[in-house]
Amino acid sequence: MIFQYYPDTDMLYIKLVDRASTESEEVAPGIVVDFDEHNRAVGIEIEDASAFIDLSRLEVLALPISNLILSEKEPVSA
Repeated sequence: MIFQYYPDTDMLYIKLVDRASTESEEVAPGIVVDFDEHNRAVGIEIEDASAFIDLSRLEVLALPISNLILSEKEPVSA
């Protein structure tokens, strides 16, 4: 799972899995869920994120994380 924030547009994208999105649906104002070809959620886009999310803090509880990567750079697309 990847959390990526775009400060120029104030958008937070949560990439749930590494699969292509084939359809998107706005489920609430400013919140879009991306789905794959099997209608499974692959990502969540939150517009105007700083207006209602505290982006200065990330708390992880009881997740079986085996690899934690903290990066300030955007990942390079292949």
